[in-house]
Amino acid sequence: MLLTVLAVCAGDAVATTFPFGHHRRSVNDLGNQFLPFHARLWDLLHGRADGGLLLNWQSGWGTSFLPDLATYLTSPFAPLVALFPRAGLAYALYAITLLKAATAAAAMAFLLPRLRPPAGERTPWWAPGLLGAAYGLCGWAVLEAVYNPMWMDGLISFPLLCLVGVWVREGRRPLLGPLVVAVCWTANFYTAYMATLGAALVLVVTAPRWRVVLRGALTVLLGVGLAAPVLVPVFLGTRYAYPGVVRDFVPAGGADLAARLMPATYGFSTPALFVCTAVPVLAASQLFRRAWRWPAVVAGVALSFQFGPTHLVWHVFATPNGSPYRQTFVLAGVLVIAAWAAVADGPPDRRALLGGIAVVGLPALAALGSAEATPWGWALFAAGLAVVLVRHRRLALPLLAAVLVAQAAATTAWGDKERLRRLDDYPPWSAADTRRAEALARADGWPAYRVDSGRPQTTGNEPMMLGGQGGSYYSSLTPDVLTRTMAALGAGWTSRGRNLQSLDNPVTDALFAVGARLRDGEPVRTGPAAPLVTVRPPGPPPVYGSSPFRNQELLLGARVYEPPAAGACRVGTEVFLWAPNHTGTAALGDRTVRMRGQLPKWRAALVSLGVQRVPGLKPRIPAGGEVACLDRARLGAAVAALRASGPTALHVTDTGFRASLRPGTTGTLVLSAPAIPGWRCDGRGAGSYGGLVAVPVTAGRTEVGCAFRPPGLRLGLVGAGVSLVVLAGWVLGGRRRRRTPRGGVAQVTSEAVTPAQAVSS
Repeated sequence: MLLTVLAVCAGDAVATTFPFGHHRRSVNDLGNQFLPFHARLWDLLHGRADGGLLLNWQSGWGTSFLPDLATYLTSPFAPLVALFPRAGLAYALYAITLLKAATAAAAMAFLLPRLRPPAGERTPWWAPGLLGAAYGLCGWAVLEAVYNPMWMDGLISFPLLCLVGVWVREGRRPLLGPLVVAVCWTANFYTAYMATLGAALVLVVTAPRWRVVLRGALTVLLGVGLAAPVLVPVFLGTRYAYPGVVRDFVPAGGADLAARLMPATYGFSTPALFVCTAVPVLAASQLFRRAWRWPAVVAGVALSFQFGPTHLVWHVFATPNGSPYRQTFVLAGVLVIAAWAAVADGPPDRRALLGGIAVVGLPALAALGSAEATPWGWALFAAGLAVVLVRHRRLALPLLAAVLVAQAAATTAWGDKERLRRLDDYPPWSAADTRRAEALARADGWPAYRVDSGRPQTTGNEPMMLGGQGGSYYSSLTPDVLTRTMAALGAGWTSRGRNLQSLDNPVTDALFAVGARLRDGEPVRTGPAAPLVTVRPPGPPPVYGSSPFRNQELLLGARVYEPPAAGACRVGTEVFLWAPNHTGTAALGDRTVRMRGQLPKWRAALVSLGVQRVPGLKPRIPAGGEVACLDRARLGAAVAALRASGPTALHVTDTGFRASLRPGTTGTLVLSAPAIPGWRCDGRGAGSYGGLVAVPVTAGRTEVGCAFRPPGLRLGLVGAGVSLVVLAGWVLGGRRRRRTPRGGVAQVTSEAVTPAQAVSS
């Protein structure tokens, strides 16, 4: 709706935030994850990506993509990025976010009169629109979801799922209901789960009959079943992901909770409770009209946020790593429904409104003890309390609209400012990025060799943004085997192991077929690289230890490092330092490198201190650091041996590869990609060789083919098929029952009730 878009844009303009000013909008995961994933979606839609919907050859040396797609990119709005130029994806994501907020507002405005019809002329005609806009501009939307664009789908899902509840209650649209559920769960399963809990509560309150509730449960199950092809791979992908942080839930303090009721507040660990101040006042006014049902529902939902067991229920039984109040949009939706119940029979009288102001205003005084309350927040909160007392209809609409826009714009602007102050931010696409992307494209040799975007990285998913087939990767679903393998080889990370950094090391470049990488914006040949697929001699796979130098040699199959003699490396060798927990500098002569390590959150990578050119010169390293000296000649010989024994031909597809072997080949065929579950070779599950995809090769084999299918995809397709059959039977059976005459009169078996009977204030 227009008011929703106007308020968000006005707030960003006041804060001079992109696209209305010089302040960056890409904070936290918006710049680090979501923008790069949308860049890959753009490439897929334009036919420019390495890999397809199932396998991502660009990141993490080759990772499963369907779980990432289902987590970040299955919103019906996501494909709109294809309409924008690739360099303008930040504009695309901003426009999509605005469109989602407006859609959520429109969906709520559409729902309210159907949830409870207005009482004729007594109900203000503009009330559904204003209440819908208040929902689309709730604090959760403009503070939390605005930089997590896939969460905005949950904001849309709640009113849509409540609308499905209306159809269930009335015994209508048995086909459309499950389809809407499927779209919501496909768009973003995480927030759709929360929206489903909220919509189920609304259904129980409005139609507390067990047959209606069972019909609603079946509708949800069928819809979730239809979405199973994306849901099951995500569930299994989570099981195979590197473990995140386990946190204990700590409820927010009362003063901070009171402060978050106001506009222009921000808190990462407290719920964004703000909804246009008129909304909670109207909801509370029902208490003074002897209508307790909806105020009780609002209070119950709010209290469930502060209780540990119900907190876990809201968050799929795991406290999230980040904001612990991601379900707050459901409370905003229930508040708006309660406010609509207060005005559907006509505006509350002055006594009820004064009572509502007291119920909302007096507890807010506790915010005097919170550092999160702001002067602007207090002023706008007071204005919101006052405006609800305006009785003249010609004044009420413009005043309420003005306060709604002002409160939401101020909250948006305050959030823009505070996020930049408290969270990491990432620069927008620049001319330098265009030059780097063009340089990577010129150097591209896939699949003969990989090209890596190198260090330092602008984002954790730079290969998706710039191109190439690099090792860096950041996702909630970063595979456990990838993180552990790269950690054993000396890679660095952030985000406690889920944000793997590119490792600039000649041995790992050789192992992972990196033929070129960017340095200072220009592609540089990295030296001899093994092919993407190699054959290792018969014998057991390597077992890693604590030294990344030795682990690299085990995976390579040759000794290429030597220890420093008397603390100094031999002239002509390259000096490498391993100090994963060190933050600071290390140096060799006049060459200084910076490192950042603070385990487990940050892990410093194995770094080069340069080539030893002065005899006896010792590196300045942190205490506990390990130094080794790389002999490039030995590395070249090892790579030449791997190339000599490798396949004679290699064909790489979007889902796998096929390799032609040399006559008499035996041993283990190894693909330089992480051995994530889902790889199958010649009809059987692939093995692992030092964490990489492996296939045993016996005498007489001339060809090996491997393909990747995400775990759970087949099961999800079966689940969707079963759901489709059951849904078809349910719909056809219902139609047959309605058409079958009994005693000469067609019977309707649904428990249809009028909305006025089902919903009371």
